Amino acid sequence: MSSSTFKSTKANDELKERVRAFWQAHPCGTKFSDAEMGTREFFERVEAHRYAKEWHIRDAAGFAGASGLRVLEIGCGLGTDGAQFARAGAHYTGIDLTEAAIDLARRRFEIAGLPGEFLVADAEQLEFPDDSFDLVYSHGVLHHTPDTAGAVREIHRVLKPGGRAIVMLYHRGSYNYRIGIRILRRAGARLLKSESGIRIVHSLTGEPVESLREHAGLLKAGANGHLASDEFLSQSTDGAGNPLARVYSRREARELFKQFREVELRAYFLNKRFIPLIGKLLPRSLESALASRWGWHLWIYAMK
Repeated sequence: MSSSTFKSTKANDELKERVRAFWQAHPCGTKFSDAEMGTREFFERVEAHRYAKEWHIRDAAGFAGASGLRVLEIGCGLGTDGAQFARAGAHYTGIDLTEAAIDLARRRFEIAGLPGEFLVADAEQLEFPDDSFDLVYSHGVLHHTPDTAGAVREIHRVLKPGGRAIVMLYHRGSYNYRIGIRILRRAGARLLKSESGIRIVHSLTGEPVESLREHAGLLKAGANGHLASDEFLSQSTDGAGNPLARVYSRREARELFKQFREVELRAYFLNKRFIPLIGKLLPRSLESALASRWGWHLWIYAMK
């Protein structure tokens, strides 16, 4: 191994450990329930919030068509989507980089009486034989791993010939990225320098005050009170302290999945809180039409 390759590998390993530590401390979805963690009520509230806010997921993921399929979910989180596959009759396996998520997902399946297998695993180095699964599903996960392309290659490897991958990545061409993050959040960051500014941002966006104070602290720690573009993107997606998030254009997504013989792209989810005044008033039909072009979630459907 050359010195440059060694340094790159070491840097990726260090970054991945930071990613693991962040999600170990903040299992995805837990902030959407104020019930005691791990209880039936906790999981029910997380599920209700998810499918009310991202109402497109049930159809986009195609849970109902998974009966009899061997399904692998990469980044299972709390097992919310996994439970839908299991209920539909899939032979479900969920993996996650963190013990916290796996423990909660197992508990979620136990409470619901659903069958499923769970293990802590790295998306970039899957411990499954070639041609193991009919469907590999990953929602909002692979843009958080250092070697996303390597993870996609692993998905291709473990899929059976004719199997499908359904993967959601953050969309570079979205309104949420181009306007919400690059313009509105950048402008709002200036307000975080004072407590009164924090209160203004809270009233405008609904973002919790404590979360905004965390963001303010990180901004103060940055060079000259600012964060580099890649750092700002990471902090603006999944909470203060998030070490890694990326966005992908449609062209970049197709390049990632170039090993697959068929690739279809669809965009969903318009983050309406970044649309001043009229965002909450948009009818679902118009919201869907706008999201198909400028949605924050870029779904990739790829057949091996």
